Amino acid sequence: MSNALHIASDAATARAAAGKRSPAFPRLVITTTILASSLAFIDGSVVNVGLPAIGRSFHADAIGLQWVVNAYLLPLSALLLLGGAAGDRYGRRRLLIAGVLLFGIASLACAMAPTLVLLLLARFVQGASAAMLMPNSLAILGQSFSGEAKGRAIGRWAAAGAAAGAIGPVLGGWLIDAGSWRLAFLINVPLSVAAIVLASRYVDRDVDDTAGGLDWLGGALATAGLGLATWALTEGSGRAWSASAFVVLGAGLIFSLLFLFAERRLGDGAMVPLALFGSRSFVGLTLLTLLLYGALGGLFVLVPYVLIQAGGYTATQAGAALLPLPLVIAVASPAAGALAAKVGPRWLLITGPVIVAAGFLLTLRIGSATSYWLEVFPAMAVIALGMAGAVAPLTTAVLMSVDSSHTGAASGLNSAVARTGGLVATALIGPVIASSGPALLSTFGAAAAIGAVICAAAAASAAMLIAPAGKAQPSIQ
Repeated sequence: MSNALHIASDAATARAAAGKRSPAFPRLVITTTILASSLAFIDGSVVNVGLPAIGRSFHADAIGLQWVVNAYLLPLSALLLLGGAAGDRYGRRRLLIAGVLLFGIASLACAMAPTLVLLLLARFVQGASAAMLMPNSLAILGQSFSGEAKGRAIGRWAAAGAAAGAIGPVLGGWLIDAGSWRLAFLINVPLSVAAIVLASRYVDRDVDDTAGGLDWLGGALATAGLGLATWALTEGSGRAWSASAFVVLGAGLIFSLLFLFAERRLGDGAMVPLALFGSRSFVGLTLLTLLLYGALGGLFVLVPYVLIQAGGYTATQAGAALLPLPLVIAVASPAAGALAAKVGPRWLLITGPVIVAAGFLLTLRIGSATSYWLEVFPAMAVIALGMAGAVAPLTTAVLMSVDSSHTGAASGLNSAVARTGGLVATALIGPVIASSGPALLSTFGAAAAIGAVICAAAAASAAMLIAPAGKAQPSIQ
């Protein structure tokens, strides 16, 4: 669900910013992009609710369940920026249709997977195809509309994403309770068919022959570095920090260093232009995003799992327990965005994570005989209020922290970093998922306390590194 709480944008959207004419069927274009992006928003939230059922079906251990989540997040995190650039080069409509088609096929493969290994392979394809469709669905709005019409279109797209994130866990939980976790993946198939038909008929063709080449080397190195590091963290947290885990972690760090070296050589043509990090505020915002969305990513996996395994909730009830988050954020974010425009985003980005940390501490009250309204709801409501104060100001601050030529790359990187935070957090929660009985609640409490500390660290990064409103953005010498 954390994906649905992050307002996505990327370089493709920025380069498509100058929409010249309105499409012949504007509402159908908006519907197309909403259907396409909803695939990723729904799938990301449904799977968290289905982890206990998937574990029982395949007799999977904690590491296997962690990979059910991370097999999707890994390619999405590593290839999100490359997917936007590919849309620039080969056509956003073409990339959207290809991404939706692959996502639908992979969803069908997930539903039919006879083994855990094949499920993980299908989840990886889902993540890679989500990296194609998500940035290009938003970029299509950028190229199809202009002025106020564009703002309204993107607003509807973002609202629909939040709604999909809210509906996904409840609908997925109901299907799991009524039949099987496999049905939850089948939700994506009719959505994929509808999105492909609409995109083929109503989205204009576009190919930019002047677009630069793709940073394939950067994409490959980022995937290898993140993949190896994630495997090592998952293995180390779930079993033990063996010599092989440290070797693989070291290899992941080496690939990550090679990625930085390759990006430096490409300059502004890189998937991640390193010139972005010359802004101290951008560094602070990137660190805040990694920490805050990392803590949230871990929480969104663990809360449904604990409610089902320790609290006796059904999958539907566990999915519904998360509803306050997207609903409160959808209602309160516009006010937070307006306040950020008046006073600047810095103070909201300090207080928001602090409030989220308080919500994490409230989850310590969740137990085996949990009353939703007295124990779960207050924690979810407080976390939602804190996130409502941070989501819109974070997007504004990212765009303000760099020069105009780098706004697309900055917002795209910020979106990828949010997914990477969830990837790392999920790799580290093995001890909680591996526990049962009273030990499950005690390890969950420890994880929630650590999450609160991480949120406080996110607030500290905002306080120390983000420039106050009205002051020039300091650079890092």
